Amino acid sequence: MKHFSIFGDPVSHSRSPLMHNSVFKALGVCACYSRTHLHDGAQLRDIFLSKKLSGANVTVPHKEAAYQQCDEVRGIAKEIQAVNTIVLEKGRLIGYNTDADGFMSTIQSFGPIRNALILGAGGTARALSIALRQGEITPTILNRSSRRLGFFHNEGIYAYCWDDFVAAEYDLIINTTSAGLSDNELPIPRPLLLELLSRSKGAIDVIYGKETPFLQEIKVSGLPYKDGSDMLLAQGVLANYLFLNGKYPIDTIEPPMKRSFILQ
Repeated sequence: MKHFSIFGDPVSHSRSPLMHNSVFKALGVCACYSRTHLHDGAQLRDIFLSKKLSGANVTVPHKEAAYQQCDEVRGIAKEIQAVNTIVLEKGRLIGYNTDADGFMSTIQSFGPIRNALILGAGGTARALSIALRQGEITPTILNRSSRRLGFFHNEGIYAYCWDDFVAAEYDLIINTTSAGLSDNELPIPRPLLLELLSRSKGAIDVIYGKETPFLQEIKVSGLPYKDGSDMLLAQGVLANYLFLNGKYPIDTIEPPMKRSFILQ
């Protein structure tokens, strides 16, 4: 039996085990998928190997640490410098990022988008900013501090901390922070958020499975919105395709994974 897991902090909320185990069962694959609560991202590689995993997903806040610990990084993950999917290949850890493609497929329902404001500056923000730019959508980053903005400045992406940001009009506001996941916090101060919402056309919270304070404010504003469920499904299908070495086509993996979303 092959073993897979998701690394994160927190990770108890993750639907990934249900999603991937549903696919394995439907396709008759001898495999299982579990959660691994990881406090120190620097230990990811050692724990991956000690558990004898065949692959793993990586969620906040360890995507950048995962990038550093892979033997090889492929595709858009090289540019993003953040990994959310790892596959063991001939004893080597191969890193990918399925967040970018998964996200782009979920925003089509919003219609034409010229620009987007991304809240947060972690691995998910990196992935989405690069994906948006490749899709000819101008990204802007807004983070609490300037500590993690170097990557975006080096990429020529507009990036600001709260103290030097001036609100503007955006077609889409995207929360990539963990605010609201295990607390009742907003990703940015409420007065600034309300000003941005009054000048924006839609919003997405990458958090799924709960109505965060961010989403509550979006609903009150009347803007069209999504939580992270569609993105979770899309990136999960791509990750499972990699886990199974491309043996099963995407359109075979997606139906059982999608059905898992109606399960508790």
